[in-house]
Amino acid sequence: MFFRNYIERAIAVVKGGQHYPNISGEIEFRQLSEGVEVTVRIHNLPPFSREGNAVISPFGFHVHDGTSCDPGTESMPFPDAGNHYNPTGTIHPNHAGDFPVIMPMSDGTAYMRFMTDKFRLNEVLNKPVIIHQSPDDYRTQPAGNSGLKIACGMIVAVR
Repeated sequence: MFFRNYIERAIAVVKGGQHYPNISGEIEFRQLSEGVEVTVRIHNLPPFSREGNAVISPFGFHVHDGTSCDPGTESMPFPDAGNHYNPTGTIHPNHAGDFPVIMPMSDGTAYMRFMTDKFRLNEVLNKPVIIHQSPDDYRTQPAGNSGLKIACGMIVAVR
């Protein structure tokens, strides 16, 4: 019998934090020979707006290096999510965990599919995926000035 020593598929069930508790959805990860295919299905994202200096939507989106999606407090959401996943110490936007922004439809749903070759799926298991309230600017170091963490899901293997 042949056993594979890597994971082929994982899911992160995403839930909103205290600022946007109705956000929900899932992110599917599939290990392919070319890289990892990421499929995003998110619901109830807030509409575009400006709150002071903060722009809400499109949404920053990253794998982080933390250990938990504990919701935390209103002033410190998802405190255990850590920083962007960046095992090679590259500058932003070349972190392994840097993903494209999420652009929702007018009803707050977002569907997106893309590929990344910056990690193998087994390297990000049990890491959090974070949706931020503001778009990533892809310049500011170290995290792209993407603002408040508004939703989180842990990447877990599907067997």
